Amino acid sequence: MRSEVVAWVESPLQLVGAAEWAAAHRTTVTVAGRLTAQMSATADELLARRARFGHLEPYLGIPFSLLTRHGHWLVGDGFSGQFRAAAALLRPDRLTFLDDGANALAYADTLLDRRPYARPEVVERGLTTWFAPLAHEMVLRRAAARRVEFFTAFDLGDDRVDALSDRGFAIRRHAFDWTRASAPAVASLADRVLLGSARPVDGRLSLEDYLQWVRDAAGLGPAVYLPHRRETPEQLAAVAGVAGLTIRETGLPVELVLAGAAGPLDIRTIVSTTTTTLPLVLAGTGSTVTVGRGSAPREQTA
Repeated sequence: MRSEVVAWVESPLQLVGAAEWAAAHRTTVTVAGRLTAQMSATADELLARRARFGHLEPYLGIPFSLLTRHGHWLVGDGFSGQFRAAAALLRPDRLTFLDDGANALAYADTLLDRRPYARPEVVERGLTTWFAPLAHEMVLRRAAARRVEFFTAFDLGDDRVDALSDRGFAIRRHAFDWTRASAPAVASLADRVLLGSARPVDGRLSLEDYLQWVRDAAGLGPAVYLPHRRETPEQLAAVAGVAGLTIRETGLPVELVLAGAAGPLDIRTIVSTTTTTLPLVLAGTGSTVTVGRGSAPREQTA
């Protein structure tokens, strides 16, 4: 059986998850990372923090050569059409699913046959749908042999965990322990931090409503604005016109940027994965994460 591990990751959060998995298992992993500017910047930062990465290979498409040589895949997106094709054709010996945002919950429900094998709010066509049942069957067979794990920061809920365990899936939670332990001190950040969002880009919130949320948050006092990696230049230009904001483009996931905070931060965000990740990353600092427009307002304390 091929036992070597490869992390096949497509987003910065997935790459951070791979670093957490490697640290938790004290294992060096090969990384196949999608070729984007922020993925490269995140990989460089993780290596500087001594992540347990071996060979790193950027790619476009499916990294067939690396996947064929490695029997254990760390995968970030179980809904990915490329993952479905590769899993159906190459049939890995073992799988670990890292977080791909809140889709971790939807994918868990898919594996429990509680919802269709399709990304939420997406109409799928073509080969993506053709490979779905083949990939689904392969994952369930590996789970029945106790060779599939969820490695997640999300609380899947007792009902899901019990149902997944009954089907052979292992569930391991993490709280970004390695990310916090390896983080340098955060320098020159305001006490208030606004997290940029791609919801206007995705058509899920009008730019006018988004800018009103930014103005309301900035009206509380000076703040640093950390852009989302998919914000457009036009959206950033509009945000730059809001008084009291300092835009800081780091090119890194906010989990890495904020992990070294020693004191409390007042973080303002629209509903996103960060409402789960940041309270874990900032645990013990007294920071608050306030979720604004686009969801029911609520505050969490780290």
